[in-house]
Amino acid sequence: MLTTLKVPKTGGIPTTKANVVRWLKREGEHVGRGEPVVELETEKVSYQLESPLEGILIKILAQENSQVPVGEALCQIGPRQNSVSS
Repeated sequence: MLTTLKVPKTGGIPTTKANVVRWLKREGEHVGRGEPVVELETEKVSYQLESPLEGILIKILAQENSQVPVGEALCQIGPRQNSVSS
């Protein structure tokens, strides 16, 4: 089951979009619960968005230096899969 990480509404700040500054993880990398995945910036604040769960960063949907509206998808995180030997 995939989880979509979205641009959150920041508490108390009337923000409609965030800039993707840089990805701290790459597609295919393991992410731990609470681990920073992406650095975002609004007009008022810069912050690192953390993963809500442990898994694998499956797909980056928003590229660095792009603006993403609040509530829109940034990436997809999927369950960690066991490696299979050939």
